Amino acid sequence: MYDDARKVWNGMIDRRPALIAYCEGTADVIACVDYAQTTGTPVTVRGGGHSVAGRAVADDALLVDLSHMRSVQVDPQGKTARVGAGATWGVVDHETQAFGLALTGGVDSRTGVGGLTLGGGVGFLARPFGLTIDHLLGAEVVLADGRVVNAAEDEHSDLLWALRGGGGNCGVVTAFEYRLDELGPEVMHTQVFLPMGQAAEGLSFYRDFMAASSESVSCFALFINVPPVEPFPEESFGETCLALVAMHAGSVDEGEAELKPFAEFGSPLLSVLEPIPYATLQSSFDTGAPDGGRYYWKAQYLNGLTDGFIETLVDRVDPLPGAFSNVFIEPLGGAVSRVDPTATAFPHRDVEFGLGISSGWEDAAEDGKAIAWTRALHDDLLQFGTGSVYINYVDRDEDRATDAYGANLRRLEAIGAKYDPHGMFRR
Repeated sequence: MYDDARKVWNGMIDRRPALIAYCEGTADVIACVDYAQTTGTPVTVRGGGHSVAGRAVADDALLVDLSHMRSVQVDPQGKTARVGAGATWGVVDHETQAFGLALTGGVDSRTGVGGLTLGGGVGFLARPFGLTIDHLLGAEVVLADGRVVNAAEDEHSDLLWALRGGGGNCGVVTAFEYRLDELGPEVMHTQVFLPMGQAAEGLSFYRDFMAASSESVSCFALFINVPPVEPFPEESFGETCLALVAMHAGSVDEGEAELKPFAEFGSPLLSVLEPIPYATLQSSFDTGAPDGGRYYWKAQYLNGLTDGFIETLVDRVDPLPGAFSNVFIEPLGGAVSRVDPTATAFPHRDVEFGLGISSGWEDAAEDGKAIAWTRALHDDLLQFGTGSVYINYVDRDEDRATDAYGANLRRLEAIGAKYDPHGMFRR
């Protein structure tokens, strides 16, 4: 049981905490913090356990597990939700969509609400509605001295500022309060899978289409291995392809009209344009990154999708190093860009695209090869980046706080020192 309890999503993480505490509520978290203070035991916190870096688990530490604290209470009239810090996005989508409401979340339904929110929160709804943190109204937090405080605009506003993208190193958040948007339950979406011979043209089309589209459109471009299932052509199974996956946050009819050029582009291996439940779309990437796979990531924000970037990426991305690998371009802009860079700890408001190199494989004997491939591709593409990075995509062998927070880092560090002066939550 202990070996199962210490596992996280990334199978490369093999750490042995001294204690694992499954918390049922805020009182249990307070007890954990008090114990750590008394004994000097290091502390880590696990919500969904889906971070590639695996920082939820550390050797010889007290692992505060929040996975049982997963309640979601929706106020459909006020369009808000109170969410337990151990909830996953699949739970949030299930509850909010019952009322035709939604909240910007990740693109994997197993991702924990806590980790994604505290890093910023990007997903299909970021461009239409803003980041997850742009919807964060407040949070209940257990501080290092055992006190429970509410961080909101009118109390502990500096702590709320830090929780909005600052990584959560000020305390243990036990509940989040969010503003919700109207959406669904069905949205129009399209998925287009292009063979590598059309990848460069496809990325150029993607760039131009996104520049001209309304903010209701959000589209991810991904290099993936063709799944060995129908209706994909059998001869393409396992080959690298470019997938364009888009959704429209407006009406289904408006979405169909605006996304139709995607569905009709090129000579795809497969093209789909149809309404889909938003909650189903949110879980559609889950099977591509199974629990226990071995994962290693690199990431950066981009200075646009230049011809040079497209040429270099297409030339060097194939073949991918493992069955679960993908290289993705993530759209920002829109509502994200209308927030001042200093209004939250997340500063990257002027960036239109992020790049993620998400390598995943099964055999430990392939670790060295897959990691080297990931690093090499990242290094090849650094010339096209801004030098900044999304903190939720930073892997365990990197310290990129300056790149993640820029000019906001000094303020973030000062707030951390105020609320956690002895660094209990520095991990």
